[in-house]
Amino acid sequence: MAPIEQPDTLDLRSHTIADDKREALLKLFPEARTEGGKLDLEKLKLALGEAVDTGRERYGMNWPGKADRFAAIQAPSMATLRPAPEESIDFDSTGNLIIEGDNLQVLKLLQKGYQGKVKMIYIDPPYNTGKDFIYPDNYAEDLMTYLEYTGQTDAEGRKWGTNTDTDGRFHSKWLNMMYPRLYLARNLLREDGVVIVSISDHEVTNLRILMDELFGEENFGAQFIWKSRKYPDSRAKTGISTDHEYIVMYARSERSVLRGVERDGTKFSDPDSDPRGPWMSRSVLGLASKAQ
Repeated sequence: MAPIEQPDTLDLRSHTIADDKREALLKLFPEARTEGGKLDLEKLKLALGEAVDTGRERYGMNWPGKADRFAAIQAPSMATLRPAPEESIDFDSTGNLIIEGDNLQVLKLLQKGYQGKVKMIYIDPPYNTGKDFIYPDNYAEDLMTYLEYTGQTDAEGRKWGTNTDTDGRFHSKWLNMMYPRLYLARNLLREDGVVIVSISDHEVTNLRILMDELFGEENFGAQFIWKSRKYPDSRAKTGISTDHEYIVMYARSERSVLRGVERDGTKFSDPDSDPRGPWMSRSVLGLASKAQ
């Protein structure tokens, strides 16, 4: 018995003309796009050369919620560091310390005993890929515990959620999370100290501008490229295979020094008498999986 063919279903909703016009305007004026991909009328006026009251203009980075971050930084922590001898090795004599807890609270607790004493700080924050960190909807982080974070609700039942790239405050939420932590981390560094941050393409630009503000543009040290193989081959989608991340380094002051391992020159030679000296042949091609 032949299957009965079902008629095609039709979308009976009327065509939204306004959406088409907004999309057309965004194609003509991409600079008028908001974080959530919507049309900002004030930005559109600026693009058209019309006068807009932008307040007192000055160079700098701004985003929704930035002013509240200072309150979060200044709010005292009510958390307590509790020793765990039973989980430790050589508890009474070791010179090492591991602290487990919410990093904002821990950074606040370390201010009194370690301010200006740390030589190097390395952090590997969420890359803001749309699903790699969660946030409190009301940004009240002070008394939240790690278990409440992972449980998606706090003790009072307030909802938490992942930061999706469709959210209009996608980048702002990440910046609100990073700002107080970097601010407090800077306080812990010695005058010759450095801070090193791992990051990907998603937020490397915002991270650089944010750290320029907190550490000073003159204290930017380097943006290293680190080869990573965790990325899937994206050539079928974009035509480009990405296999790297970044490691951004900033100094606390001009007294900071970062020294790497000396270069191993045993594989270098000069078979063609190059006036620049010994060299080593290396492929400039990145490893890639089979193209789809």
